[in-house]
Amino acid sequence: MKILHTSDWHLGKRLGEFSRFEEQKEVLDEICSIANEENVQMVLIAGDLFDSYNPSVEVMGLFYQTLKRLSDDGRRAIIAIAGNHDMPERIEAPNPLAKECGIILSGLPHSIASPFYLSSGLRITASGPGWVQLRIPGVDHLVHLLLTPYANEFRMKTFLGSENQDETLREILSNNWHANLQEMANYQSVNILLAHLYMISSEDESLEEPLDEEKPILTPGGASPIFIKQLPPNLHYVALGHLHRRHTLEGCAFPVVYCGSPLSYSFSEAFQNKSVEIIEAQPNQTTKHYSVVLTKGKPLIRKKFNSPEEAFQWLPNHTDCLLEMTLHTDMYLNPEILHQFHQLHPGIVQIIPEFSEELKLVENEDLSPSPNAEIIELFKDYFRSIQQVPPDEETLALFREIIANEEDNQ
Repeated sequence: MKILHTSDWHLGKRLGEFSRFEEQKEVLDEICSIANEENVQMVLIAGDLFDSYNPSVEVMGLFYQTLKRLSDDGRRAIIAIAGNHDMPERIEAPNPLAKECGIILSGLPHSIASPFYLSSGLRITASGPGWVQLRIPGVDHLVHLLLTPYANEFRMKTFLGSENQDETLREILSNNWHANLQEMANYQSVNILLAHLYMISSEDESLEEPLDEEKPILTPGGASPIFIKQLPPNLHYVALGHLHRRHTLEGCAFPVVYCGSPLSYSFSEAFQNKSVEIIEAQPNQTTKHYSVVLTKGKPLIRKKFNSPEEAFQWLPNHTDCLLEMTLHTDMYLNPEILHQFHQLHPGIVQIIPEFSEELKLVENEDLSPSPNAEIIELFKDYFRSIQQVPPDEETLALFREIIANEEDNQ
């Protein structure tokens, strides 16, 4: 059978003041096309479906429409789990309608999917807390899915019924996964774990969470890293979500894959290729997998300029991207120059001034005002404390004019 693995859609996410909604519509349309072209029989979505607990009606509409398209009128199984950005109850709320299309939405680690039987032949043959068994049209074997949506360590222990306070999250999850797969001991099946968590090969490995992550997993009260040695040995594939860069963990007899996000959502992801993962799996056979690169969405570019003139030449010829520009300068960037930049390039997200070494020394100076200082000197000190550079002559002239007008009015 063929499976498509995607994750971290973050629907509704913005980059600064820029909405990514139109790009998200385009890339989800591309994912639907890939599912059809690859003739996949199941789609796995590994969490962070939305970017916030309370997405807009428009964003939720895009999500439901996309799942409906992917389901191919109930001929293709769709399984989506909650990530740390999702409200679990909101994810599961549409299940009574979703199951009529062969869509399974799991928000909590102990959730039990309600059985259904569609005219297409797609059906749930068995289910329990955190697992589901499927019969899929055109597939001559069962599919057994372990579902592990995100929950913090306290909630995970509560949901999975751990009474031993000293038992670690790793032990709880491992015992739970092993026990659930034991249910399938007498069946020929493809066994898959779908999870949204932080997994690494060993204690010596470290994978970087998204740098702009407002809700990181690896925080006090979050969830501990999980090691691949905790995984049951009779899995065929592990579909992971949370990391935005595609990454395959080494050290298992079966693939353990973060497929990454479909769009670059921060400048730390600039120049990353985004993709979905296609899996070919059969019972008692080695699983094959490969990525299909996604082409939709604006590129994110970080660009450094040594002068405003250099920026003026480059900007109008590269307007198809979202840009973080760094400008080397020895003066305050006045609003007129900033306005010109934005006129030349509508996708500037941030302008970062990079000052010369001489100006950087300003940061280390004692900027405490002298009680006997002239007002113009006080203004210079205040300006430097805010902007980290001294004011230019134009700004000083404007300030002197304001002071003169005040004196005339007294």
